Amino acid sequence: MIRLTAFLLSALLAACATADQDAWPFTATPVATFDEPWAMSFLPDGRLLVTEKAGRLLLVTQDGGKLPVTGEIPEVDYGGQGGFGDVVPHPEFANNGLIYLSYAEAGPRDTRGAAVARGRLELGPAGGTLSDVQVIWRQDPKVTGRGHYGHRIAFSPDGHLYISSGERQHFDPAQDMGGNLGKVLRLNDDGTVPPDNPFADRGGVAAQVWSLGHRNPLGIAFDGEGRLWEVEMGPAGGDELNLIVRGGNYGYPIVSNGDHYDGTPIPDHDTRPDFAAPKVWWTPVISPSSLAFYRGDLFPDWKGSAFIGGLSSQSLVRIRFDGETAVEAERFAMGARIRAVRQGPDGALWLLEDGGNGRLLRLTPKPR
Repeated sequence: MIRLTAFLLSALLAACATADQDAWPFTATPVATFDEPWAMSFLPDGRLLVTEKAGRLLLVTQDGGKLPVTGEIPEVDYGGQGGFGDVVPHPEFANNGLIYLSYAEAGPRDTRGAAVARGRLELGPAGGTLSDVQVIWRQDPKVTGRGHYGHRIAFSPDGHLYISSGERQHFDPAQDMGGNLGKVLRLNDDGTVPPDNPFADRGGVAAQVWSLGHRNPLGIAFDGEGRLWEVEMGPAGGDELNLIVRGGNYGYPIVSNGDHYDGTPIPDHDTRPDFAAPKVWWTPVISPSSLAFYRGDLFPDWKGSAFIGGLSSQSLVRIRFDGETAVEAERFAMGARIRAVRQGPDGALWLLEDGGNGRLLRLTPKPR
């Protein structure tokens, strides 16, 4: 009954999604197109860094000019869901020039895993040059397949580095503390482990773990109060928005509000209150790709909200918060798979469409 009620509510929200662009409260202006873009981040000078899945990093102006970033670009394992992933500048980029990149890398015997590297970006009139690149984190163990890498990156207000790590479609690693798959990790900015991590005394990769029991976490972001939120794809149903707490176990694959793709049921979250339950969940799924909090002034009614890019739902989903309570407030039908969402320096909202010829869109308010 719970799942049926949630299905009907989600279906109603989807049917009511604002498909008519005339009714949107924003104008979506195309700025540039890319070949399978995956992530974007703004630099202090207002330009963007954009990753393309096959292994290209681009420096992009807000009017759509594209320049290459060359130098020590990591070699990516491209295929399936794998390739170039996230790109995030260090909080002190203006002083140290450091950026962080996630990507899929090949391993022995047809295995693969995500990695995070950091390097120094030098900007110039012809684009950018990346140097001093060092890998500071890897998924452990590497496994077969090319799915569920996760590998989103976020810095906390106190400067710690958080990385989402998918369970790589192997289910059980999400609960196995012998590896870092199906987890959210917390590191220092150089990849070392903070001594106050919840499992630091266990040593090894377990010391990296901040939370566990995740499936495919594709968005992590901090709200204005410093709380960490995460959005992840469920199986057949049960996409989740979670408030991430220190040492929390979010239950996958033991519990989920979805079922396995072959129809095998998974017990609901409410059967195991010892696991942390999602604050919002979706059946039918929205296929969340990314998560960003809005803190700008251009859309005053949206301040404090979070936005989720939807892939299969081809939507932009707004989440409204009251402390630690969250609800879906609006859903805008965008007519394309939305791979990434970011707030720009002037308060505009920027979206990346997925796939070949994926557009970069700038959302600004319509005149009233």
